[in-house]
Amino acid sequence: MTSPAAVLFDLDGTLIDTEPLWMAAEDRLAAEHGIDWTADDQAALVGVDLWDGARTFIARGVPMEADAIVARLVGEVLEGLGGDLPARPGAIELLASLRAAGVPVALVTMSTRAIVDRVEATLAARLGIAPFDATVAGDDCERGKPDPEPYERALALLGVEASRAVAVEDSFTGARSALAAGLTTIGVPHAVDVSQLPGVVHWPSLAGRTPADLQAAIEERDALGARA
Repeated sequence: MTSPAAVLFDLDGTLIDTEPLWMAAEDRLAAEHGIDWTADDQAALVGVDLWDGARTFIARGVPMEADAIVARLVGEVLEGLGGDLPARPGAIELLASLRAAGVPVALVTMSTRAIVDRVEATLAARLGIAPFDATVAGDDCERGKPDPEPYERALALLGVEASRAVAVEDSFTGARSALAAGLTTIGVPHAVDVSQLPGVVHWPSLAGRTPADLQAAIEERDALGARA
């Protein structure tokens, strides 16, 4: 086999470079309420379930309901995206090669369905084909990343076993979710250096990567497990 049975992509910071938009929206919210919001605070929310992030703001003194905080942040990110999708290096090319090879692909994100729909429509127009066979958004899940539920949902929708599939992530939270679901997990550092997490296959970038490289990551994990 030269390709994995399926590939499951995170969105923010993995496929699309939206992390600066999220961080800017969070900075504005914190500043509006006089909260000292640091780079460490920003990093702590990368890849986190949006409602968990909202509860962080509430605990820090933002007098808003969690749903209202999420709606505000999502609205600002959608406005910042406009009609463009700032892709991460090599991400769209790898996605296109997977679609051309007929490999099932899922999007597994803590962003809301509104953002998923925007991204899916824009990528479909760019690629000329539906970009994903399944999508799981943050508001689809009872328990968000780092719980395995988002990835388990996607695997069930694809009808694929975790042992034969690959997840691609850029955050500690997301990588923990994928690992807990039993997936070979490739970490591509962006806002945080996810390569530091044990069990993650480190790729500096998706540029130049192929479906065969993804399959090789599964085989490498299996070989390491057999020697353990």
